[in-house]
Amino acid sequence: MKKNPFIPLKSADLAIIPGDTDKNIINKLNEIGVKTITTIKCKDIDESISYHPDIVIHPINYNTLVIAPNVYDYYKEVLKETNLKLIRGERFLDVKYPDDIAYNVGRVYGKAFHNFKYSDEVLKFHLKKEGVELINVKQGYTKCSMTVIDEYSIITEDKPIYNKLKELEYDPLLIDSSYINLKGQKYGFIGGTTGNLSKNTILVSGSLSHHPEKEKIENYIFKRNKKIIYLSDEKILDLGTIITLNGN
Repeated sequence: MKKNPFIPLKSADLAIIPGDTDKNIINKLNEIGVKTITTIKCKDIDESISYHPDIVIHPINYNTLVIAPNVYDYYKEVLKETNLKLIRGERFLDVKYPDDIAYNVGRVYGKAFHNFKYSDEVLKFHLKKEGVELINVKQGYTKCSMTVIDEYSIITEDKPIYNKLKELEYDPLLIDSSYINLKGQKYGFIGGTTGNLSKNTILVSGSLSHHPEKEKIENYIFKRNKKIIYLSDEKILDLGTIITLNGN
């Protein structure tokens, strides 16, 4: 079975989070033993997503990251003490959709979901090299739109992605996106609010108590024998995915 590099094989010791993340979230991650690397602002894209990790970084496997050329040199420097291999993508990001989606590829075990017309070619090459099946969908922000709980369980607010997952015999949960904060936008995406500390524990950027589907979401996760760590008491915020890794 193919793995999903957004879900560490063992408990993560490193997380890449937005450079403008609230200090309380950083402190909570540190408390649970996770060192944080903050992103640099990508000045070429919209302000609302300019710090988002999943816009500029995609983990090909557990120790290899493809990074947008706009910000590659920064990550080469800040990650030099880790065991991570960095690959420079070739497609530069720009402000208007779909020129900002080249690296925002959703991953389920053994499959990648994206509008591959606009994906970075270096990223596609390495996905294919890993034996990952490419599933084309219309949505360009596919990683933002997908919280992967386990091999078959994915939470999304995107109806076409939900339908495609059902067609492929996954067991997704469809929710309403209207209650997820994203600075500068009407709303954010569920995938951007979460990360995976390990195969057993989901990280959530804020409290689901502010979301009307709290019980529905929690029950879906708990029924799959997963735990949730809430990183803040505030309303859940789209951070552009908490990318968790093992850096040692």
